[in-house]
Amino acid sequence: MSYIVLARKYRPQTFEQVIKQDHVTRTLTNAISLNRVAHAILLTGPRGTGKTTVARIMAKAMNCKDGPAPVPCNKCRSCNEITSGSSVDVYEIDGASNNGVEQIRTLRENVKYMPAYSRYKIYIIDEVHMLSKGAFNALLKTLEEPPSHIMFIFATTEPNKIPITILSRCQRYDFRHIDIESLSEHMKDLCAKEGFDIPVESLELIAREAGGSMRDALSLLDQVISCVQGSITHDKVLDILSVIDRKIIFDISGAVLRGDLPAILDILDDIYARGYEMQKLYADLIEQFRNLLVVKMGKNISKLVNLPAHEIDLMRDQAKNVSPVFLNQIFDLLFKEEPAIRFSAQPKLGLEMLFFKMFQIKPAMPIDLLIEKLDNLKNETYEKRGQEISENQASYGCHETGAEGSTETKGLKEFAVQAHVSGQDNLDLTNLDLTWERLLDVFLKNHSALAASLKKCALKRLTEHSLEIEINGNGFNVNMIKRSKNVAIIEKVCEDFFGKSMDLTLTVKTNQKKDNQEHKTDRENRLKQEALSHGLVADTIEIFNGRVLDVKIL
Repeated sequence: MSYIVLARKYRPQTFEQVIKQDHVTRTLTNAISLNRVAHAILLTGPRGTGKTTVARIMAKAMNCKDGPAPVPCNKCRSCNEITSGSSVDVYEIDGASNNGVEQIRTLRENVKYMPAYSRYKIYIIDEVHMLSKGAFNALLKTLEEPPSHIMFIFATTEPNKIPITILSRCQRYDFRHIDIESLSEHMKDLCAKEGFDIPVESLELIAREAGGSMRDALSLLDQVISCVQGSITHDKVLDILSVIDRKIIFDISGAVLRGDLPAILDILDDIYARGYEMQKLYADLIEQFRNLLVVKMGKNISKLVNLPAHEIDLMRDQAKNVSPVFLNQIFDLLFKEEPAIRFSAQPKLGLEMLFFKMFQIKPAMPIDLLIEKLDNLKNETYEKRGQEISENQASYGCHETGAEGSTETKGLKEFAVQAHVSGQDNLDLTNLDLTWERLLDVFLKNHSALAASLKKCALKRLTEHSLEIEINGNGFNVNMIKRSKNVAIIEKVCEDFFGKSMDLTLTVKTNQKKDNQEHKTDRENRLKQEALSHGLVADTIEIFNGRVLDVKIL
């Protein structure tokens, strides 16, 4: 067959020609220059990134007649035979088809013999992770202490499947994905050499579809060149590769961000009519919103987003007036629903349903602003509570007459001053509820068992020299509080609390009216409902993906 595909025709022949693997080629070049080349080298990384190519260049550099040299001459017998794959001293072995113990035993026997005419006998084992466990074990001793004329170069895409005993005997080099810009630039140079004119946006599209693999990119480029007669246009490239135009992806993301659902449904209908794969579209959308979120964050964009510069600029424009929180909401929804779309029998309907659901999402405010508004809401709640307490306190002044007020009120005011002197700061004795809460605090600290029974009671009346406590609850509660021992404790606590001896009266509430309790319950239910329906609460639940466990009325 006379035709040679681009990936073979333009295979790099020196370390300098290898694309975007400088961290590997520079180290190997220095190792050759310093005569510090390891006897076993492991090359790992994604497919089509140059592992076998670097292995062959390494073999040429070690066996070149001018070598070992960092730059092989590519003219001598050894270099030419390695390039053509016919060298008798460089063995390229496929690990997938030669993975048994017998093949490794044969290799182990052959390493004893000197090379035919080269400096080293080199074994290149591709996809070495396919060797069986027995084959790896048979290779261990030879790999650790090979003869001085032997060199091993392993290549694999799955280093995690190689036993640690093999890994520890090799010097490892990790290859990386090749970025879109480097792939498109390299293909542009090859097209110039071949005499083909392909639009730059088409080369970027091919590079994107290659997924960081140079071999895949050149294979797709070969396919495009073979299928097109005459001028190559971007539309023809899209039809040949059956790829969705990047402009469509940007149209969808723009429609999502501006809330234009009809435009999205129209685009989906066109894509489906053309026969494009909906699952692939969905994967592109997930990546698109991930990249929008990274671009919005504004740090390390060139490193984290593998896209051409003009597409990154378009993303900046789209995300300019959108909050990162809202972008994260969309990205989170797309990612969570991915299995449902991937395995759906009707992916178009699944996508449409997803967008209907997406447009029900309310854009959430930034977390800092949310926390600030929650603090304001809390302060407002406390202020309302304070106003209610003030109103309750005002209701106790209903007996006042004129400017001076009644005798009972005057006495309580004087009594309040005395209580303040005795240590009860900020105590308003005209407010029976607050006074009772203070008393209960004292009981909780010193007499917790009795406080449990007194919690259901209430301070019914308070004068300068006496107080009346109304006992609520069942008979056990009444009997517990009326015990002489507990009565004495209550009298002592009240004496210490008010700073004087107080006449204690205990009454039992026999005719309990439910109106007040029902009114209180209705009010609490109303407040709980207002809290649950508040916009800030809804945003908080949405952002943190939480749920309401309880609502406390302070």
